[in-house]
Amino acid sequence: MNIQFLKRGKDRPGEPQDRTYDVLGSDPMFVEQFKNLCSRFEYRIDALNHKVVAVTSAIAGEGKSVSCVNIARNLASAGRKKVLLVDVDLRKSDLARGLGIPPVPGLTEYLAGSAGMEEILRTSVAPGLSVIPGGLRIASPWEFLAGERFRAFLKEVRDRYDLVLLDTPPVIPVSDTQALRDLVDAFILVCRLGFTPHLLFKQAMEEVGEKKLLGVVLNGVEPQSERYYQRYYGNYYTKVQKK
Repeated sequence: MNIQFLKRGKDRPGEPQDRTYDVLGSDPMFVEQFKNLCSRFEYRIDALNHKVVAVTSAIAGEGKSVSCVNIARNLASAGRKKVLLVDVDLRKSDLARGLGIPPVPGLTEYLAGSAGMEEILRTSVAPGLSVIPGGLRIASPWEFLAGERFRAFLKEVRDRYDLVLLDTPPVIPVSDTQALRDLVDAFILVCRLGFTPHLLFKQAMEEVGEKKLLGVVLNGVEPQSERYYQRYYGNYYTKVQKK
């Protein structure tokens, strides 16, 4: 699925901080592209009976976290699924800041045994969407993610939610995501066009494995002009005029 480059917006004074991950804005063409992505994603997971999906990329800076957040928001807002978004990038644990929620306690504290499930769950602006932040950053999350407590965590949230989206670390720089390969139903791989070297993208696909790869989101595609959309779609897509 091709989409324009997703990047975190800037905080705006007087507005909720979680808008830093609200990238859809007021461009109807972009909104429809992303809704199309979510529609295809939902169709695939329903057909395959997938409930736990990890979103990753080859390297940092490809739009992985922003894509993951907005997929979760769109599907939860549709009202058909109870969705849980989990920050599993425990080295960085940046999701809480982008969403404007308390980062601690989070997944790190739960896996360390110092916090329970209800203590780490956060509510979201989007109805039907819950969030678990990463918690305190740790230098070596492999032991936590490969341990039995994380397996038990996934089993519990799988039973409680219709869809669990895991925002995971990039595949190439660290080995953390590999600990999840046998625990999740599938992976979504985000690739930023013109940014990710082809060899690293190919290596990431091999690391994830063909059987586990649900699809690829090609990020950073040059958007078509408004005239192009008007030519083929008439007045269905029109730019919102800026005041």
